[in-house]
Amino acid sequence: MISTWVSVIVMLVAFVNGARNENDIQPCAEVQTSSSVVPLGSPVTATCIIRDSCHLVIGQAVHIEWRLGDHSLPGSPVANESSRFSEVVIPSFNHTREFLTCCIQASPVQVVGGVEIRAGYPPEVPQNLSCQTNLTTPETLTCNWDPGQKETHLHTMYTLHIKIWDSKENHTYELLPGVHRYTIPRTGFVFFSDMEIYVKAVNELGEASSTPIILEPVSAAKFDPPTILNVQAVPKKYGCLKLSWSLSQQQAWMRDYRFNLEVQLKTADNSQWSEQPCRLLHGTQYLVQIRVRYRQSPWTPTGRLDSWMKASGDHMHKQLNIHLFWKPSKQFRANAQNVSYVVSVKRLPGEKGKLCSTKGNYCTFKLPGKAKKVYLSAINAAGKSIPTEVRIYLPKASSVISDVTVLPRDDRSLLVQWRSLDSSILTGFVVEWRPLLETDLSLTQFEITDRNQTQFLITGSFEPYKPYGISVYPRFKDGIGLPRTVNAYSRQKAPSMVPKIQIKKSWQSHIELTWEEIPLDQRNGIIQNYTVFYWDKMGPIKVVNADPEERRVILKDLRTVSPYEAFMMVSTFGGRLNGSTIHFEIEAFDVVAIVLIVTVSGVGLSLLIIFTVLTCFSNQQRLKGRFWPAVPDPANSSIKRWTSESTQDSNLSWDNEEPDQMYLSHLSFLDLPVKLSKEDDDPWLSNAEVTSDLGESICGSPFIPDYSGSNSDSVPYATVIFSGPCNSPTPQDARVYLRSESTQPLLETEESFSPQYYHNMASDRVPSEQCFFGPSHDCVPEKGPDPGIVWDDFPFLRALALNDTQND
Repeated sequence: MISTWVSVIVMLVAFVNGARNENDIQPCAEVQTSSSVVPLGSPVTATCIIRDSCHLVIGQAVHIEWRLGDHSLPGSPVANESSRFSEVVIPSFNHTREFLTCCIQASPVQVVGGVEIRAGYPPEVPQNLSCQTNLTTPETLTCNWDPGQKETHLHTMYTLHIKIWDSKENHTYELLPGVHRYTIPRTGFVFFSDMEIYVKAVNELGEASSTPIILEPVSAAKFDPPTILNVQAVPKKYGCLKLSWSLSQQQAWMRDYRFNLEVQLKTADNSQWSEQPCRLLHGTQYLVQIRVRYRQSPWTPTGRLDSWMKASGDHMHKQLNIHLFWKPSKQFRANAQNVSYVVSVKRLPGEKGKLCSTKGNYCTFKLPGKAKKVYLSAINAAGKSIPTEVRIYLPKASSVISDVTVLPRDDRSLLVQWRSLDSSILTGFVVEWRPLLETDLSLTQFEITDRNQTQFLITGSFEPYKPYGISVYPRFKDGIGLPRTVNAYSRQKAPSMVPKIQIKKSWQSHIELTWEEIPLDQRNGIIQNYTVFYWDKMGPIKVVNADPEERRVILKDLRTVSPYEAFMMVSTFGGRLNGSTIHFEIEAFDVVAIVLIVTVSGVGLSLLIIFTVLTCFSNQQRLKGRFWPAVPDPANSSIKRWTSESTQDSNLSWDNEEPDQMYLSHLSFLDLPVKLSKEDDDPWLSNAEVTSDLGESICGSPFIPDYSGSNSDSVPYATVIFSGPCNSPTPQDARVYLRSESTQPLLETEESFSPQYYHNMASDRVPSEQCFFGPSHDCVPEKGPDPGIVWDDFPFLRALALNDTQND
């Protein structure tokens, strides 16, 4: 009662300090917590956002203070003056019920918002469930259980759930607080049908269910004490008695059923009861008592089973995996508590054709190649039921269902609606549902509807805040079409957690934020949207909504070098939850770097264009010379100038049309024996190896002082052979000139191995002595006196003459 008044006072104060508009009054602040109900001792996070329209903060500095009951929270974060936002974390909430308020520091302190937080424990699993049938008028079934020893400190609701196997009837009974037994009226059970019974405890922190029991109500009946009508001896059976008995008048209607009769006897002076009705002593007084129990009927299961089959795999190669589900029809009677089921390819089940055997409500098996149907049978201790034929329908890659929606009616029912296209081959629909957080296929349930039906009300036990997958399959004459599946909740609330915001990338004045998907078991409902709040100390709070499927958002137009704060709020149809706050900043370096990169890229591109243009329009000959240099031709070469002092006085006239002058590397002088053999008279008949390496140069080159002979890497174009040593007197015989056999190409094409003539550069007609390398059109020997050699015309050979003079 006191907490209720405190809640009323807090809300009145908050509304008195609220902001007015034309239609209503809003509180100055909005306070949100991670949850209003938390486990005892767990942490609690809360946020307070001051509205811009609050008259208490217009034009004033804002200082926010938190209070838990009458106590201030030390060290709670205080918002800056512009953001009007504050967050507080309570490490351990140890109160079962308390108010958390958001206040503005003023004189006096003004309460602008608050929230009540409650704490406790989830319920324990109910234990020791038992039920007993009363056969007297009125006939009832009473069940009892133990709720557990731990106090939850929260309102815990208990419900009793009953499922009758022989029919589709399901009953749920809600109990008053503190009551742990319930009496079911006669309309809620069937005497001779098996029932599944369990208890569920639910509070705001969780739920727990007891282990279900299966019983036939008549087998749990408590009969009135039977009446012993007569006791007499059995004729011709020594030591035996015959008893006659009857039920009470109210239970006499059951006299046609089978019973188990327990008889106990003892002598008058004995305290121990015996169960031996025979071998009694003659002349002894006995006391007799009897007890009656109902005996279950020895009948086999009757009726048919409703089935739902899903096939997967490659039906072209006859490799199909079958998931077969079943449930009792309205006509089915198990006639026993322990029932098993057998799926076989033969109508009469046997070990040879059996595909699976189970006590559950589903079976998975591989279909034999030629099988087009299987048979489902129920078996109890008395025998087997008539087999139910199940035809194998192949999956079809077609769907006529365009939309599926689910609307919760209450905690125990969901309305499924769908729309379908017109199809003449459509025969009906199958509605399938199962809890998504459970992997047990036995929890899968189904319902078969006709082709004209477009909605179905699912009833049963649905846990709040838990997701259920609901699928609608179209049924055709020759197969099962593609389903439409949606997730649904009977009741929703705020998510149990908010994913952490991560900064993916930032550029210019933008930043991209991403986050992970919330685990299915912590959503507590269908996620509607993600809302990101962000602000800096220069401006107001901005809000951006994100697509639930993308889980990303881009914040635009952010100020550089300004610290920002942001947090995310996740919303479902049942509530919303705020996450933790992150801090980030857009660096100014990003803008400078972008400008620098653009500038450098532009300059580089400009230089590339200029170089390309200059290359295309430059001198082609020069470019050609760079990549394809000319190879000197010694037969057509000219010597413009000699570096040796002995040739400085040579003045040669060159033709202006001659190409650039080339220079020879060196001369090689070789000494040969004085007397040559006949074979050596013609140097061109000698071995090729002789001319390729004629020996060491003993005189060296007069033009290259450092020349050391044939050890040099250069290859001579021609070799001048003397008939005697170079220091000997000048010989009278003419010199012999040999062309080198070097493999280095001299000309572009070599047509002959004979010595080629060199062009003479003095006159058209020269003496025969100057035609050293054979006749040509411009070198025809003259007939006449033998003048001296004009050495000035042949500076190369002039060097030889100089060499001869020195030798003299």
